[in-house]
Amino acid sequence: MDIVNVGTVSRDSIIAPMQTMPINIYSVASVREIDRTAIEDYGIPGYTLMTRAGEAALRAARRRFPDAKRWQVICGAGNNGGDGYVVARLAANDGMLVSVVSMVDPRSLAGDAATACEDFVAEGGVVMPWDGECDDEAELLVDAILGSGLEREVGGEFAKAVAAINEHSAGVLSLDVPTGINADTGATLGCAVKADLTVTFVGLKAGLFLDCAPDYCGELRYDGLDVPDECRAGVKPELRRIDDALMRDALPPRRRTAHKGDFGHVLVIGGGEGMPGAVCLCGEAALRAGAGLVSIATAPAHAAFIAASRPELMPHGVREAADLEPLLQKADVIAFGPGLGRSKWARSLFEAVVADARPAVWDADALYWLARQPNRADARVITPHPGEAGALLKLSTADIQSDRLSAVRALQQQFGGIAVLKGSGSLISSAGGIPSICTSGNPGMASAGMGDVLTGVIAALLAGGRSPEQAALVGVEAHARAGDMAALRGQRGLIASDLLLELRAVINP
Repeated sequence: MDIVNVGTVSRDSIIAPMQTMPINIYSVASVREIDRTAIEDYGIPGYTLMTRAGEAALRAARRRFPDAKRWQVICGAGNNGGDGYVVARLAANDGMLVSVVSMVDPRSLAGDAATACEDFVAEGGVVMPWDGECDDEAELLVDAILGSGLEREVGGEFAKAVAAINEHSAGVLSLDVPTGINADTGATLGCAVKADLTVTFVGLKAGLFLDCAPDYCGELRYDGLDVPDECRAGVKPELRRIDDALMRDALPPRRRTAHKGDFGHVLVIGGGEGMPGAVCLCGEAALRAGAGLVSIATAPAHAAFIAASRPELMPHGVREAADLEPLLQKADVIAFGPGLGRSKWARSLFEAVVADARPAVWDADALYWLARQPNRADARVITPHPGEAGALLKLSTADIQSDRLSAVRALQQQFGGIAVLKGSGSLISSAGGIPSICTSGNPGMASAGMGDVLTGVIAALLAGGRSPEQAALVGVEAHARAGDMAALRGQRGLIASDLLLELRAVINP
């Protein structure tokens, strides 16, 4: 049994458990294909898989809700309901006081779900029809209503059941996927169960990590049900997680004879009049992430302030685009956009940088100008938040958030290089590759300056010789893990500079 903490931060969630999860994340159709292969090609009966799912859910529930003795299981019509009947039977055998209500006439059940219901009844269980209310005295509610197959909005009595579950004071366990969540996109379909714990089976579903699903899943656990890896071998995932192995491979120990020239020279360009903070954060993040040298091209009034605030940075006042030329000649990588602004000065710097072919990370107001003068660049990493992505793709922020996976693919196809769509579950897309998702990070990181830190981290990794794709993957994950470490002292009040000291531990795995 593996664990993911979605929407919460605990010491365990930061240090290890996410990294024991599978890397691959699938569509619902792909998980069904894995199921089919296990049943038809490997001879594992469907009811055996259902029983294993019930056993896994029971184990998880006993760990998460050790004091809950009175359970109510709300079952639907399909295999998700069948999982619920198995959980009910096993929980009753384990000493729990269990009641079961069904959203449908149990006589209408078919296949493994019917078998699960019959076995529950055969062992003394009673199935009551849904009457519009949950058991007032229940200490745990088990959502086994609709699962991963839902494609239309939840309505009628099903919507009433969702509301009743959400209004109840008991803990809530959802089986496979919270009822009402689209298991491919993460969207809520009318309404959705807000679980404290979700146990998902066979394959991780993309929708558990996208859109608003993390707010509904609570703590997420996974069990592969002992399905052989060969059943997944020919199935293409929708997404891949960034794991410990990738981080270790990209961040080996430095040679004892290394010197600062081995780790590149980052030039941060930005900091228009009155906005020195963004380039300071970006520049220091690049240093903390391992860049050998960091220069900053900024408005002339800021140079002395930057030198005083972080003497390891090398600030240069830039009055006009021509002043950039000698700085560009010395740089290996450009970090463009933090605090840039939208003035004539900013536009002139954009026109100089857009013609430069060296590896670069673009963020913030650099993306404002890119949206107005689109171009492609293979060596560039762009890091928009949903609003900036909307401007780049001529879509609303809501459109971006409703299908983040399509959005990150479109960003990469239109602008080339590597696209990072920031937000909860940041996505990374490269040409022709399977997009990746960052499952680290926490809500405390929704504060000013976080993007500036990320830009500096990715730029430092580029300067150290990583490819744009590797730099983006490792940079996004390192940034999120640093945020999780900083959040051990609390999410509320977390600020971007809190990540800077945590980066050293993260980038030295």
